[in-house]
Amino acid sequence: MPGDTRDASEQGALPTYLRIAEELTIDIGGGRLGEGDKLPPERQMAADFGVAVATLRKALQVLADRGLIDRRQGSGNYVLGGKSNVGTYALFRLERNPGGGGLPTARLLDMAKMTKPADIPDIGTTLPFGIRMRRLRSLSAEPVALEEIWLDGRWHDDNGLTPRTISESLYRTYEERLFLKIRNVEDRISAAALPDWAPEDLGLAPGHMMGYVERRAFDQYGAPCEFSRTWFDPTRARYFARVP
Repeated sequence: MPGDTRDASEQGALPTYLRIAEELTIDIGGGRLGEGDKLPPERQMAADFGVAVATLRKALQVLADRGLIDRRQGSGNYVLGGKSNVGTYALFRLERNPGGGGLPTARLLDMAKMTKPADIPDIGTTLPFGIRMRRLRSLSAEPVALEEIWLDGRWHDDNGLTPRTISESLYRTYEERLFLKIRNVEDRISAAALPDWAPEDLGLAPGHMMGYVERRAFDQYGAPCEFSRTWFDPTRARYFARVP
């Protein structure tokens, strides 16, 4: 963007405490942390995340504000039910392999207003164009996946959605910038070859067989609004879901 001197890898980067809050929220929403579970001591958690205790406490306060944990003075931090409050934060379904979890981050590779390709499903209107975004996803700083996202043209906003304003948490950006809330999704999992636009950072050659997720997302009114493709390396990441 004109006048933007930041490195592309820094654009949209969340503060460290919010990244930690995102990871813990995903763990709660995805069922890795269950109702009533006690979190490890704060000093241990801070050491595990490689941050100061003050930073860790800011992240925990975000969780408390979301109604996801109960911070009990002198006792510790306990997971609440929270299912109604995790919202879109629980929809990220990749975790480290092995080990699970992993601090999720993303780097925007490309963003453009383009004609919708014929091979994507209906995403909401007869408008011929959509917003295509391509991103490199990492877990705990290790690149694990590529994403290609198509957002329906009715949500296009030259001021609300730009390379500068997109944060690592894309659904969070939708809510804050476009007043678009992703309420539910449909995921289909298979395998597919890595596309030819894969960056060298991923460390795999185009054509390499990957785990593959196609997602169709629906807005707060129940209408389809977005379609995405995710190619993930199954040696580094796996898809996780708990039902119910």
